[in-house]
Amino acid sequence: MKRISAFVLLMLISVAGWAQCAMCKATLENNISNGNVGIAAGINFGILYLFVAPYLAIIALGIFWYRTSKKNESNEAGSHLAS
Repeated sequence: MKRISAFVLLMLISVAGWAQCAMCKATLENNISNGNVGIAAGINFGILYLFVAPYLAIIALGIFWYRTSKKNESNEAGSHLAS
């Protein structure tokens, strides 16, 4: 039952996301046709920022986890040699 609920929730979120994309597209097309490309460049930068930010956070967490696990591994190896 949880899988079905999660699937329905995911579908509702994605439908709402597509609706926003249509509104942004219409606004951008209107601004570009009027010769104002500054807003389009700003929105494109915002989209790229939102696209890249989660990946950078995951990479940072992965690096932190890797360094911590290596540090703990070397500490365990040192403690086994001492005893």
